Amino acid sequence: MPGARVTSGERVTLRTVEEEDIPFVQRSVEPEVRYPLGNPVRNREEFELSDGKGNDQFLVCLDDDVSDDPSDDVRRIGQVSVHDADYKRPELGYWLVPEVHGEGYGTEAVSLVIEYVFRTYDTPTIGAGAFDFNDASRGLLESLGFEQEGCRRKFMFVDGEHRDMIQYGLLREKWREQNGS
Repeated sequence: MPGARVTSGERVTLRTVEEEDIPFVQRSVEPEVRYPLGNPVRNREEFELSDGKGNDQFLVCLDDDVSDDPSDDVRRIGQVSVHDADYKRPELGYWLVPEVHGEGYGTEAVSLVIEYVFRTYDTPTIGAGAFDFNDASRGLLESLGFEQEGCRRKFMFVDGEHRDMIQYGLLREKWREQNGS
């Protein structure tokens, strides 16, 4: 069973990532997801759970849906993470399993995490990055009010070539304006 419910939107719920979720995370970060993330496959020992020190991991779930495990009442569809929130600008990372791409779950999940970060941490801005070729991720960030701040040229070797990472930022004031907070 995934961890405790942190927050919910209309269609997704964010839960804490627990030890028993590691097989889902490892299994789900297949090449279609891993290459755009630029992340290597991690073994159980390398997997980091939320540490309460500005590194938060959230499992994106659909509640009351069918899952692989009949004892679960949720379906795991992805992960959103926050890094470095305790000592510098928080950076978001996110992915969803390919079968739910394009259905709006990512936008809802990332929006919930943005709200969580601004509520939990005293930070004026949140950052995120997307590879130059990942139009869907870049569109998601822009739809939530993130603005392009720069480009980390030839940032990482992905799928046979060095790729640029587009860096984005979202100011707390802009988020408040957009969301009437």
